[in-house]
Amino acid sequence: MKTLQGKIALVTGASRGAGKGIALELAAAGAYVYVTGRSVNGNLKKNSPGNIDATVEEIVKGGGLGAAVRCDHTDTRDTESLISRITSEQGRLDILVNNVWGGNELPIDERLFWEQPLEHWNHMFESGVRAQLLTNYFAIPLMRIHKNGLIIHTTFWDRYRHISNFYYDLSKNALVRMACGLSKELAADGIAVIPLSPGWMRTELVLDAFHTDEAHWREVEELQATESTRYIGRAVCALAADPKIMERSGVPQQVGYLAEQYGFTDIDGRVVPPFLISE
Repeated sequence: MKTLQGKIALVTGASRGAGKGIALELAAAGAYVYVTGRSVNGNLKKNSPGNIDATVEEIVKGGGLGAAVRCDHTDTRDTESLISRITSEQGRLDILVNNVWGGNELPIDERLFWEQPLEHWNHMFESGVRAQLLTNYFAIPLMRIHKNGLIIHTTFWDRYRHISNFYYDLSKNALVRMACGLSKELAADGIAVIPLSPGWMRTELVLDAFHTDEAHWREVEELQATESTRYIGRAVCALAADPKIMERSGVPQQVGYLAEQYGFTDIDGRVVPPFLISE
């Protein structure tokens, strides 16, 4: 169903992974989707499958509409230029999905804080938290014009339980607090701001790490509880179409619980429960 027909959406960091899955689902629901990232055709990092052009090609192939715009969201001028283009072409922005993330550039392990490389700060805060903040800074004035909309921050959250990696825990909770703070400031504008937590997704890099692909992941025992990247996309679509979305604004949401509440499934028909941290 085209529940989002006529809506304008921006999904940052949509070359692959959750961003790509969200972009595809938003387009399938009828939204015009701007897809951003740094990877474009002919300019791929080693071991980084996918790019924004390929995402839009898949959108169009599925009957949707969208545009690929190369943008480094850590760069102020790049980000401002992106929003200026959306303003010029559309005059509005209804859905913003802040998904850009640079935190996996280094291996994320469970060593103690003082044993971890300080470079984690740059990858997780400069290329993650600050990049999402910067996009908000330029996009929010455009969204406020029409006094409604939805901002999503993809993050990880499980009842504020500690995530084993210090930097990862700190940065993901910073995104939760960013969303919570903005929800207060945007309440009068009718713009909902929601931190959204997926489970263990079968991203391209996860599948590669287990030497498999989307067609054969069921053959890998360790991947049985995983979810596709389209699952979080369906959660975003359900939230964006909810007339009572403001009731959830500022409240962290987990994709698995949203599937139960809104009645959607993953692409294989399963309702995958949320990923929970053990006590």
